[in-house]
Amino acid sequence: TGVLDDCLCDIESIDDFNTFKIFPKIQKLQERDYFRYYKVNLKRPCPFWADDGHCSIKDCHVEPCPESKIPVGIKAGSSNKYSKAANNSKELEDCEQANKLGAVNSTLSNQSKEAFIDWARYDDSQDHFCELDDERSPDAQYVDLLLNPERYTGYKGPSAWRVWNSIYEENCFKPRSVYRPLNPLAPSRGGSCLSVYLFSWTGLCLEKRVFYKLISGLHASINLHLCANYLLEETWGKPRWGPNVKEFTRRFDPAETKGEGPRRLKNLYFLYLIELRALSKVAPYFERAVVDLYTGNGHEDAESKALLLDIFRDTKSFHMHFDEKSMFAGDKKGAKSLKEEFRLHFKNISRIMDCVGCDKCRLWGKLQTQGLGTALKILFSEKEIQSLPENSPSKGFQLTRQEIVALVNAFGR
Repeated sequence: TGVLDDCLCDIESIDDFNTFKIFPKIQKLQERDYFRYYKVNLKRPCPFWADDGHCSIKDCHVEPCPESKIPVGIKAGSSNKYSKAANNSKELEDCEQANKLGAVNSTLSNQSKEAFIDWARYDDSQDHFCELDDERSPDAQYVDLLLNPERYTGYKGPSAWRVWNSIYEENCFKPRSVYRPLNPLAPSRGGSCLSVYLFSWTGLCLEKRVFYKLISGLHASINLHLCANYLLEETWGKPRWGPNVKEFTRRFDPAETKGEGPRRLKNLYFLYLIELRALSKVAPYFERAVVDLYTGNGHEDAESKALLLDIFRDTKSFHMHFDEKSMFAGDKKGAKSLKEEFRLHFKNISRIMDCVGCDKCRLWGKLQTQGLGTALKILFSEKEIQSLPENSPSKGFQLTRQEIVALVNAFGR
């Protein structure tokens, strides 16, 4: 409850607005063909340290079908294959278990594959806040997000800890006194993966506070999804997924987190406001007739665009937006260098997502990071968006299909 820092907004207003106006519509939008397929390279090597293995569950990897069987430019499987490591029955059992939990379902219809070839010509790119996957890489494949929901996969321990630790310690503007535990699996620390923060905002400007809160909010968001869709039991080979209140309490309860849990949740609301603001700001880009959510099905494309524009109208009706004009508003030279520092920090975080050891966690980590990066790109491009030509493709500001899909799905999460 209560008011958010750095905003003229309260939690209750956001809850009401989201529950009754935004969430039902964004959920429908995510189910439409344009927004359900995301192209991702899950084989990019970790650029910061030697790969320390995939998943605490044995083998979270799915080998896609041979490229020869797939339309040009598409890398997606029509059936799941196991890796070469599965060469005896015990390993095959472990692999099947991992496949159910952490692997990516790469099954796609032929109709979808044909549509992707047409979509490719709609994509373009410019200055980004994220390290973008090379979509022409043979390792890039389309993934159906509805077949690969974000949920607990068993991925935890030193590998998962290292990813978040690297994000916070090396790439985040931090409050001066932030305490984070050593490796949670070290004997002296016990098994807790929780991070404990002792805050002092002294000397940290608004921009750096915003950056830190966005990363904390993203972390809270991902943890919430895992708690909400947790493997509760597996009976007769049938997994049962659902909310794990005990796990939620461990990560967010004030008593369990030395008072830090509610701050994490507030940062999630802050992240919501930032992405909401970006959606309201980018509306003029999509309102132009020249922009089409193209899948090849004219009727569905028109419906998707109408629904998206309806969501934009709702976002504009919200009266307590975060005001990004207060950011980077100092002297031009200082503001420019701070904005560039902001962009490079965020780009680095998007590269760290290639170090996530579980394919499904990596997929959703990359997607939500790109979604937030797209939101930042929009917020820092207001002048370019306002001066877009009505009837011709824009050179000053452009969004790729990937960025659009990531923005909508990240906000949906």
